[in-house]
Amino acid sequence: MRRERGYLHGTPPQAIEDMGSKSNSKEIMLAAGVPCTPGYHGDEQTPEELYERAKEVGYPVLIKAVMGGGGKGMRLVEKESDFISALESCRRESINAFGDDKVLLERYLSNPRHIEVQIVGDNHGNVVHLRERDCSIQRRHQKVLEEAPAPCLSPELAKDMGEKAVLAAKAVGYRGAGTVEFLMEAGTDEFYFCEMNTRLQVEHPVTEMVTGVDLVEWQLRVAAGQELPITDQSQITTSGHAIEARIYAENPSRDFLPATGTLQHLRPPEGPGIRVETGVREGDDVSVFYDPMISKLITYGSDRDDALDKMISALKRYEVTGMPTNIPFVEKCAKHEEFRKGGVTTGFLDIYADDVKVEEGMKSSEESRAMAAVARVTRDREANRSSNAFTDSEGAWRGHGRAMTKLEMEGCDEPVEVWQNRDGTFDVDLGSGKTFENIKVAWDREDKGMEVVIGNKRMEITVVFEEEKEGDLGVSLWNRESGKTLDGENYYEKVVIKSEDVDGAGAGAGGGTVFSPMPGKITAVMKGEGEEVKQGEVVLVLEAMKMEHPIVAGVDGVVEGLGGTVGD
Repeated sequence: MRRERGYLHGTPPQAIEDMGSKSNSKEIMLAAGVPCTPGYHGDEQTPEELYERAKEVGYPVLIKAVMGGGGKGMRLVEKESDFISALESCRRESINAFGDDKVLLERYLSNPRHIEVQIVGDNHGNVVHLRERDCSIQRRHQKVLEEAPAPCLSPELAKDMGEKAVLAAKAVGYRGAGTVEFLMEAGTDEFYFCEMNTRLQVEHPVTEMVTGVDLVEWQLRVAAGQELPITDQSQITTSGHAIEARIYAENPSRDFLPATGTLQHLRPPEGPGIRVETGVREGDDVSVFYDPMISKLITYGSDRDDALDKMISALKRYEVTGMPTNIPFVEKCAKHEEFRKGGVTTGFLDIYADDVKVEEGMKSSEESRAMAAVARVTRDREANRSSNAFTDSEGAWRGHGRAMTKLEMEGCDEPVEVWQNRDGTFDVDLGSGKTFENIKVAWDREDKGMEVVIGNKRMEITVVFEEEKEGDLGVSLWNRESGKTLDGENYYEKVVIKSEDVDGAGAGAGGGTVFSPMPGKITAVMKGEGEEVKQGEVVLVLEAMKMEHPIVAGVDGVVEGLGGTVGD
């Protein structure tokens, strides 16, 4: 924002324009003495010229949209034969997201850390930095976990990075809050300018937590024409450690496909050292038209281990239903021993892919199945010691003074029998000789809570029912007590109870039909009617949530028909 009369000013438009272009920004940085990654930033943009320039830079090479950001309009090309197709895909995504298809080429650093520096400048010539953040754990160039200060970084190197970031800001006359991003080859002290974001970053809260500075307040002070509250760099210090996780509506067991739906239940974690920033509430819809981020989860501790322990605990207690989320994936990353050590690189998710993989339909524990069965039977009426054990229950029959309900449940080879005893307790027979006796429950309907005694354990749990496909019922369970699990291992489990109307016949199309996994716009058709296609080949490209998603053939065959064309 800018106004000539009065004190309403903001980041200079020229600075935004200069830093918004990755090619222009690198030329400016080189002139200012800020190191940049070797590459090609020229105006000649024909595919032939770029192809030759890529050979000069050397493979692997990174294609970047000049106006890009957030991982969009970026492709890694491992070999020369893939360059043209990657360039075309990069340009399509760039024109859709940014309205510009100009690109630059950079040498690909094979094992870098991604470290960025928070800077703030005012209208009086003052520019300071507020230390660095490590954002190295990334998926498709989208940050997963961010932390401040960066671990395993010497004070001398951190100081050098901060000074170079201030140089970068001064080179464009920057005012307001911004971020200067660097890539650093692991095992060395060499770092290169990546880009500058002329705004507050998603991860700015971790800087606020360790410096005690309200960055939004500083932005407003700068916009009002005031000097920065602190102009002496030596007076800006840090204390403790902070980590941020981005919580997304996406399915990690299906290659992180963006998810849509209604947030049927949403209860973020609370407690000392926990901060949650969100723009959604329970009952809101997550659609294909906006970024699928649900919230930012930030934890602060006296040191890195303390902050990380709080993050893992908070992820376990984050309650969401209505759509899949990346919470199980982020938890696996946070718990990984290499992340605990600190100093991981952007290759973390490639190196440890098997360790952090989330399997679809993870098997629930026997205890959780027993609790879900009792919850299902009692969901429409109170079930505690004062309950009348002889109250009629749909699907139940009586024998020896007890009522019994049979349920079909995923993970159980035989029907599950839930017996309602005269004293208000329940016995559950899961089949194969596994039974739980004298289960006691008491509901708090308004809070979706259930107190349960099973075996020798007493738990306070959240129970959320969710309608599934084909009439199945999903029962989500969380242990509300900090540090306590449902079954000795998991804090959250989901049990699926089959619909009594399901006859076991699977619905769906045969292997020769390809369906889009989500709503979106067709940006490219790779195979037309009558063309042969091999299993795994791309049939068309779908753009959804600003990202391209290739739709591939499941079998070999011939395309008989397409349900749409480019632009649909």
